[in-house]
Amino acid sequence: MIPRYSRPDMVAIWSPETRFRIWFEIEAHATQALADLGVVPQEAARIVWEKGSAATFDVARIDEIERVTKHDVIAFLTHLAEIVGPEARFVHQGMTSSDVLDTCLSVQLARATDILLADMDALLAAIRRRAFEHKLTPTIGRSHGIHAEPVTFGLKLAQAYAEFDRCRARLAAARAEIATCAISGAVGTFANIDPRVEAYVAQKMGLTVEPVSTQVIPRDRHAMYFATLGVVASSIERLATEIRHLQRTEVYEAEEYFSPGQKGSSAMPHKRNPVLTENLTGLARMVRAFVTPALENVALWHERDISHSSVERMIGPDATVTLDFALARLTGVVDKLLIYPENMRRNMDRLGGLHNSQRVLLALTQKGVSREDSYRLVQRNAMKVWEQGADFLTELKADAEVTAHLSAAELAAMFDEAYHFTHVDTIFARVFGEA
Repeated sequence: MIPRYSRPDMVAIWSPETRFRIWFEIEAHATQALADLGVVPQEAARIVWEKGSAATFDVARIDEIERVTKHDVIAFLTHLAEIVGPEARFVHQGMTSSDVLDTCLSVQLARATDILLADMDALLAAIRRRAFEHKLTPTIGRSHGIHAEPVTFGLKLAQAYAEFDRCRARLAAARAEIATCAISGAVGTFANIDPRVEAYVAQKMGLTVEPVSTQVIPRDRHAMYFATLGVVASSIERLATEIRHLQRTEVYEAEEYFSPGQKGSSAMPHKRNPVLTENLTGLARMVRAFVTPALENVALWHERDISHSSVERMIGPDATVTLDFALARLTGVVDKLLIYPENMRRNMDRLGGLHNSQRVLLALTQKGVSREDSYRLVQRNAMKVWEQGADFLTELKADAEVTAHLSAAELAAMFDEAYHFTHVDTIFARVFGEA
């Protein structure tokens, strides 16, 4: 985790203090479940919970013990025994380290996802507000980077809203899939611990029971989780890239907010650069970079190895912290985005009405002209606009083959901009609901 791209609430989830607190809760709940089953004394379970709950776990002390034991869970249990006293011998009965580690990771990822879902809600609200603000602001649509037909800036944002709404649904599904608990003992057979302990811990920790674990929770769950984060990152990049293009000097239809006192370049005082969306592009690359290691973690040896462990110690914090920061940054960009309708209009008019070419083509076919001939007639007039800077409507009216089928009035009617926006309300209703 890099402080520059981290926010405190998400960072706190991955702190050693939080991790050890979760470890304690897992162990204490398991001990209580064992006490309820008559395996360990109720008094011991009570003392473990009371003393552990009141304690502040000493991270430095646990690290000191681990330097000798070379085992993080044993180091924690040793420190817990220092706090609890003799009753600590009833802790971790029938459990294996992965029961603690994997269940803890599930809790951390679930909590992290709750933050990401809140981030997504804030982003969706910002996009929705700006989409309705510019619902009918005309701008040119582009395919291959070339002018195509008119859209509205609101439609661009409606598309982004729908995409992030899907991302939110995927995140919610990923949370449900990752939030499982395994307290099944060595190789997952429950030989030394009752399955009811697992169910009890799962309920207390807000998780569901893993149907079958080997000694670890199956890593296909984690692969799907991090793949989902990668898709969200790609959607962030898509919108960031659109904004970066729109801020180019030659386009200049939208721009990141440039605050008082902000500097764009150490050398050129005039610069106003899309630094936030460029940063988002880079952050998206990093989140996606964590997907492949998560996929490769699926194929563990037999019932368990720890080749996944080092990977997850890195990608768990880094992926969620980075995506949290990126979602918050994108929300700020959208919320303060400077939008220039006049420049959109100027750009749309640069090609002398060429964006109406399809409508003329279709009108000619409706008049009985073959599609091939209609295309030829429209294209030869369109090329004069590209090559000579002519006006498209003027050229069409001067073309005898065209006017043999379409009158000047009919041609002029095909240059009515409102035609392109007939179904904007329909699209908005599909995206945002009828209200």
